[in-house]
Amino acid sequence: MLLRNSASEIGRLISPRPGSQHLPLTDQLITAHRDIKGTEPSPGEVASWNNSIPIVVKALLECGRGDVEMLIEFDLPHTNSAVDLVLCGQRPGTNTSSYVALELKQVRHATVHPECPVVVDLGYDKYKPHPVRQVQRYCEYMTRYLPPLRESDDQLIGVAFLHNANDSNVSALFELPESDHGFLYTLDDLERFRRMLTSRFSDAPGARAAHALLKARRAPLLKVTDIARQRSVTGGGLTLLDEQHMAFDLILRHVEKAALAGHPGPKRVYIFRGGPGSGKSAVALALQRELGLQCHLAVLASGSHAYTETLREILLSTARSGEVSRKRKAGLQLYQYFNSFRDTDPDSLEVLICDESHRMRRSSTDRWTRQEARDEDRPQIDELIRAAKVPVFLLDDHQSIRPDEVGNAAYLKEFAELNGCQVEVTELEGTFRAGGSRRYPNWVQQLLGLNDLDPTAWKPDGRMQLLVADSPENLESFIRERHLEGATARITAGFCWPWSKPEDGALVPDVQIGTWLKPWNVKPQSSVPHAPVASLWATDPRGIDQIGCVYTAQTFEYDWNGVIIGPDLLWRDGRFRVDRSATSDPAFRGAPDAIVERCIRNAYHVLLTRGVAGTVVYSPDHETQNALRRLIAGTISRQQFPASGRASLTAEGTPVPPAYR
Repeated sequence: MLLRNSASEIGRLISPRPGSQHLPLTDQLITAHRDIKGTEPSPGEVASWNNSIPIVVKALLECGRGDVEMLIEFDLPHTNSAVDLVLCGQRPGTNTSSYVALELKQVRHATVHPECPVVVDLGYDKYKPHPVRQVQRYCEYMTRYLPPLRESDDQLIGVAFLHNANDSNVSALFELPESDHGFLYTLDDLERFRRMLTSRFSDAPGARAAHALLKARRAPLLKVTDIARQRSVTGGGLTLLDEQHMAFDLILRHVEKAALAGHPGPKRVYIFRGGPGSGKSAVALALQRELGLQCHLAVLASGSHAYTETLREILLSTARSGEVSRKRKAGLQLYQYFNSFRDTDPDSLEVLICDESHRMRRSSTDRWTRQEARDEDRPQIDELIRAAKVPVFLLDDHQSIRPDEVGNAAYLKEFAELNGCQVEVTELEGTFRAGGSRRYPNWVQQLLGLNDLDPTAWKPDGRMQLLVADSPENLESFIRERHLEGATARITAGFCWPWSKPEDGALVPDVQIGTWLKPWNVKPQSSVPHAPVASLWATDPRGIDQIGCVYTAQTFEYDWNGVIIGPDLLWRDGRFRVDRSATSDPAFRGAPDAIVERCIRNAYHVLLTRGVAGTVVYSPDHETQNALRRLIAGTISRQQFPASGRASLTAEGTPVPPAYR
């Protein structure tokens, strides 16, 4: 959030100053944006602050509602999305807290997408979500994660306010039904807008309502596995926002039309591209769930063994007595691998959702393929596109971690278009991990040299906690304490130590740093007592006792993320350098140096972006550890708490390393 104040106080900031192109309010918000988010606001944001907010302020003052509190750019929990304005006050007659979420649009004309009623052309360079549907989704999301908004059904309403547009120029927008979470007002509705304000707010101060909303305990973020468990729950699943919901609805409409029209015209391929925590897997599961509710069979395929087996296990866990065989068979049908479609008849699947498409291989032929079925010249992407009437791909261009993984948006788009398909690419720009921090994933890419910017020191943004541990013991203790407090927490490491098979029914402590010894997670196709199988390491609570690798961590998230940066990635001469001689990953044998370097950097990109609340890093290399200390101010140490008489590791540790204390 950039600013909180009453309408009367903000009213003092909306009088133009001679010689200034911005209102005093706008200048204050620009400064707050730089300080809080660390970036310059977009021209659209500045224009909205300068032109749109004053209209709402004046309306409140004209109604005698100057004590209503205004929250400008209110941050949605766990994500980087924000509502333009949230108004807080007291309901007339009841004095209960009342809230209005406002999305402000400066457009003068709007048309609706010919194929989808919730996608609109507002005169920008790309389609946008319908303003009413956008604010409806924001309200649904706020109600899910902010308990004060659930005290009564009418605690919160949503409004899309197109204050520059006449009804006649945006008439198509009125075809989408309104609801309590989504009303549409235009320039022609100013009087009706004022009546709405007086019906929602008395002239009493709104400070108490604003304080209750800002101090509310946020409900925990739904993780991928939570969404998978809600597959058959009415009202379950994910609340999709902005471009997620827009593309989601386009696909649903396209599937409906294809089913009715018998699939005329060229095949359409959908590509969702987004970084870690942008909601790719959640979108995939939500799409499969919604299609299933509409009686369309959607198969979800992946190149990740851990992900696919976890989804199958979750479905199997819902089986009642006598249903185990049926559920197991359904899991094998619904959740498959990329190499499962060699012999699938063309267009025999309605929808094929390919999650983790960055893990797509050049070919489905591998060492286990029967001799008569081997076809190394046929691309795996060809099998996937041919198999379904509607293929959907979700990927991150920086998460391929094996030499033979070729999935990226440019490769998929080029192949599909060469084969006569229409391609729609949607950028998933939101962040639902790292506390909703947009800064953190960008910082990780800079740190690892995955973009053209030099590494910089981490600047805390109040969303994501980033800490350096003094030792592996220190890191493990901190992560375990978060686990015992009820948070999900795991430790992962670069693949720099051997990965042994179990010996005498026990895991081998392969990961050794000084006197600290820990085992990797269980190898695939192996099992030991009291430890989860490899595919369930990230979701089974017993996974806290092993060190995870990139193959078991990818796709999943946990609240607290411990990462050991191994000797295959060393800080030298002001940046990270890859040392392939230190890797123990057998997949890199014989691979060119450039590909190995890409895979190792991408692997750490995966490991460093699993945390929802915080990440703790450590490197056994002295120079690399010192570099991490220079770049990251946060540390952890053990502190004594007199009231309880116990000591605990906290994130407020001394910045001085142990050897120098």
